[in-house]
Amino acid sequence: MIVLAALAAAPLVIALYAYLGYPAIVWSVTRLVQRPVRRPEPAQSWPTVTLTVPVYNAAGSIRATLEELTKLEYPRERLQLLVLSDASTDGTDDIVREFAGRGVELLRASERRGKTAGENAAHDAARGEIIVNVDATVIVPRISLQRLVRVFDDPSIGVASGRDVSAGTEHLENNGAESRYVGYEMWLRDLETRAGSIVGASGCFFGIRRRIHERPLPHELSWDFASPLVARQLGYRSVSVRDAICIVPRTPRIQAEIRRKVRTMARGIRTLFFLRALMNPFRYGGFAIALISHKLMRWVPYLLAPISFAALGIMATQSRIALTLFAAVCLAIAVGIAGLQLPKLARFKGVTLSAFFVAVIAAGFLAWWDVLRGVRMSTWEPTARPDAATPTVLSPG
Repeated sequence: MIVLAALAAAPLVIALYAYLGYPAIVWSVTRLVQRPVRRPEPAQSWPTVTLTVPVYNAAGSIRATLEELTKLEYPRERLQLLVLSDASTDGTDDIVREFAGRGVELLRASERRGKTAGENAAHDAARGEIIVNVDATVIVPRISLQRLVRVFDDPSIGVASGRDVSAGTEHLENNGAESRYVGYEMWLRDLETRAGSIVGASGCFFGIRRRIHERPLPHELSWDFASPLVARQLGYRSVSVRDAICIVPRTPRIQAEIRRKVRTMARGIRTLFFLRALMNPFRYGGFAIALISHKLMRWVPYLLAPISFAALGIMATQSRIALTLFAAVCLAIAVGIAGLQLPKLARFKGVTLSAFFVAVIAAGFLAWWDVLRGVRMSTWEPTARPDAATPTVLSPG
């Protein structure tokens, strides 16, 4: 029973450390020492920037995306706009070419190789000192690029990540849960920045020094996660820029979120183990501890979840307390599955929350299953997101 109890409790204990214990430790560190970002004098010149936009079959949205990106407040002579088309077949490339007169360049892959392959190829085509990656489905307020790039005047910084703001309407199934999670993640990155360095950047909007981007990544890995790790190897730190806002429209269906999480988490796990040397605390100190705590300890519970469920089920045959807990877990799973299958139930917050957690746990386990089976996902299907109105004023709060 002791062994069964330990197996049943392991995912919860690890998750509590990752989501509550680790942030408490980082917060305590910030009380003792902080690593502020050095703010330069206003008269200092702007670095050259290459803004890359990876796309695949985005004909329905790329025109609106480029219209907004060409209005970014940044010196035009120091900004290169580069669209990375992963062999799109729906007319995306023709739309991009229409913007050639406004400084937009197209780098088209001859065959589908995936987002990371396109980002690797962008290094040779990029002319900027700083390479900034923007997701084609998000909205970047016009001043955000300046705010993101400005922090690179601090020579100790190698990677700068924008601040995601989840946006959507109340009818979306995962409206509350996803928004709260994004807010929590941005808060934690702010703490890590004050403590020294973040261990993962936002894939929607982040910048990287050209030097860090020189060595190509295997196509099944993720540059947004790998960037802070490679930066640390080269002696740089990575930061989250609180006022460099990026508006991320929420996915309308939780099912779409499951597919996205399986893909991104599997790529993240592969990236972590490809760069596993960064988890050595004897060499990388606090960064290694942060990496283990923020990433590995969040992903391990998904791998252990089926074992935990089975252990609790066995205990339920011998203990009333275990039986009550097992019944409660089964009920929560049933409610969550019902919420996923019957969208009309999404208006009930309890159902929505159960559905979100069932989706997240399922996605996490499926991600591990893909990794353990050796499934290589280099290509990607961009997540469909609803249109969002571009805000005119956004405060960093």
